[in-house]
Amino acid sequence: MANGEGHINAAGSAGVHDNEPHTSNIAGRLNWLRAGVLGANDGIVSVAATVVGVAGVTNAPAPILVAGVAAVVGGAVSMALGEYVSVSSQRDSQRALIEKERRELEQDPDSELAELTGLYMAKGLSPITAGQVAEELTKHDALAAHLSTELNIDQDDQASPWQAAYASAAAFAVGAVLPLLAIMVPPAGLRIPVTFLAVLIALALTGTLSAGIGGSSKSTAATRLVLGGGLALAATYGIGRALGASGIL
Repeated sequence: MANGEGHINAAGSAGVHDNEPHTSNIAGRLNWLRAGVLGANDGIVSVAATVVGVAGVTNAPAPILVAGVAAVVGGAVSMALGEYVSVSSQRDSQRALIEKERRELEQDPDSELAELTGLYMAKGLSPITAGQVAEELTKHDALAAHLSTELNIDQDDQASPWQAAYASAAAFAVGAVLPLLAIMVPPAGLRIPVTFLAVLIALALTGTLSAGIGGSSKSTAATRLVLGGGLALAATYGIGRALGASGIL
């Protein structure tokens, strides 16, 4: 009976929060999702600003399309390169720390055990409990225990620079499709207002989604993006109109 109750209690306690994520890489997944949203947002704003600026000078579709495609390609490559370099640097730093910790464990395991005990004491555990936890975790996987507690690193959950580059470029390109369609599909007289409207709505949606992922105010995030995007579009369109009127172009 006791075994049955214990089984039920264990199963019940394990299933109380089945809908909550307990995987070690959930924070990484959320960061990837947020990075994707922000990458798409960059694609929307930068490409929209480019095509609107050119449209301020001319209504001819060819120059607008060329400028838009160039902005998409250049922006996607730039985003991919930036993510690749950033994630590569982060991964190299993590690998160096992992190797350093591995050497320290091999050379002086007693000091490392004392260090781990001290870390758990600093978290609020009593010396006896901290020592017991440190010993048990060391027996199970000493390196993983030190990396997690001391450095907040999971050696099995390191981001791939190539995946980061592809994801960033793809997110930028997906976001960039909207302003390209908005500026090229409507008749000449409606290109600017349709593009402004489509971009501002898209920015409101991405701001809301980004805030939802991060748990912040959706209205505040959406308002910031809409205002910032609107200012960018107005500025580039105004510059285009001024250059076109001046006769320089």
